[in-house]
Amino acid sequence: MATPDHLFNLRNNFYLGAYQAAINSSDVSNLSEEDALERDTLVHRCYIALGQLQFVISEIHDDAPTPLQAVKLLALYFSSPDTKDSAISSLKEWLADPAIGNNPTLRLVAGLVFLHENDFNEALKHTNAGGTMELHALNVQIFIKMHRSDYAERQLRLMQQIDEDHTLTQLANAWLDLAVGGSKIQEAYLIFQDMSERYQSTSLLLNGKAVCCMHMGNFDEAETLLVEALNKDARDPETLANLVVCCLHLGKPSNKSFSQLKLSHADHVLVKRVTSAEESFDRALQTFSS
Repeated sequence: MATPDHLFNLRNNFYLGAYQAAINSSDVSNLSEEDALERDTLVHRCYIALGQLQFVISEIHDDAPTPLQAVKLLALYFSSPDTKDSAISSLKEWLADPAIGNNPTLRLVAGLVFLHENDFNEALKHTNAGGTMELHALNVQIFIKMHRSDYAERQLRLMQQIDEDHTLTQLANAWLDLAVGGSKIQEAYLIFQDMSERYQSTSLLLNGKAVCCMHMGNFDEAETLLVEALNKDARDPETLANLVVCCLHLGKPSNKSFSQLKLSHADHVLVKRVTSAEESFDRALQTFSS
């Protein structure tokens, strides 16, 4: 008989972006030491996703096991520009340590950090060997960012061989379908819809459906989905960014969503692109006026 997976709900809620629900389902008794560590690691990652970075930093002590220390580094990386460089420096130091360098959580955090830095080769150096479903799913995301859907598909096939029905396999399939585009967009939409019905309609899944709708030209439906996502989490950067794009296509004002995004997530790719375009425009105006 297979052993019951006591952390299934916690893990699944985390994958789907239902972070508070994941935290609420974390009070599981009679866990093994290994499961208890995974539980604590996931809970602290939920707090990071909810923006409670200082809480994570203060809760995880210097003598905590490697997975928790890795999560603390992730919180330090995101907490402020002042701690970013020292977090990356510590991360590289730990990865070079033969005693802990191959820890899956540490490798996952390395992948997330270097993906955020757009250093795809460095990210893959630590994630490409796989070993967990999360590492395979992160590889899919990295290859999609690199516009290498062929490599992303190979990773997805590996995930399907391990567990075709796994939540991360389904999500990775939808991400790849979105990246490939064309007739695959409808298939991605159906995956997000199926998961919404099977589990719960989270901001992550609503954004997935909304992006599919925008690709298919259904901007009104996309707006409805994004407003629903905004009601679940008013500060979610992807919801705000997608709403800006959607409103522009609908000819509606997008200033409010963009201002919120700029205030709460100044390093978001959309903010950087708009700021860069504004600066180029200003420089062109100055050249013209002089």
